[in-house]
Amino acid sequence: MSTRPQLAAERRDVVGKKVARLRRDGQLPAVVYGHDHESQPIQLDARAFDELRRHAGRNALVDLRISGGRQMPVLLHAVQEHPVQRRPLHADFLVVRMTEEMTVDVPIVMVGTSEAVDKGGGTLLHLRDTVQVRALPADLPSGVELDISALDSFDDVLHVRDLRTVDRVIMLTDAEEAIARVQPPRLELEPTIAEEGAEAEAGEPAEDAEGGAGADGAAGGDSES
Repeated sequence: MSTRPQLAAERRDVVGKKVARLRRDGQLPAVVYGHDHESQPIQLDARAFDELRRHAGRNALVDLRISGGRQMPVLLHAVQEHPVQRRPLHADFLVVRMTEEMTVDVPIVMVGTSEAVDKGGGTLLHLRDTVQVRALPADLPSGVELDISALDSFDDVLHVRDLRTVDRVIMLTDAEEAIARVQPPRLELEPTIAEEGAEAEAGEPAEDAEGGAGADGAAGGDSES
């Protein structure tokens, strides 16, 4: 008996802009396809889908039952989200065969603490967000961990080869590709002595010029008298 999460859906006749009504009624429009299964519009309970994502994560493998029919193993292949509210707008489910390997992108999950960030005040840079792996559907990970505690200085760089290995999963991304480093903080340079002197001179009144002007004025007065 399967221990995979189960999800119920119904056939969907509403397409195009009319699906907005489905969303208002708490339904999520979706589509299922793959392995001789024609692309089929479906709809499912939005709350049930949110619950699935919270517990199963990305690349979730579930048993999908459409309109009370036979269950089939599917992979949560893609989710379209609202750009601001981040709520799901549409989902793609891919029918899989449990005995066939699949190639998918999985997210990199940062774990641990970097001294270059905590003590050095640097900024952690994610040079890659995902890596590509191949595995049987039941072995696909929801993410691959990267321990950033090795980033002790601003010169350290972590690569794909530093990711924690996952049993029965083949890494397809180049092992030498950089995925994380720490950028040093920006330092504001203090003004030098020469610059301070120049600023002070620029702010002082030109005494000689004023004195000269006074002398000219006095001379002018003598000539008028």
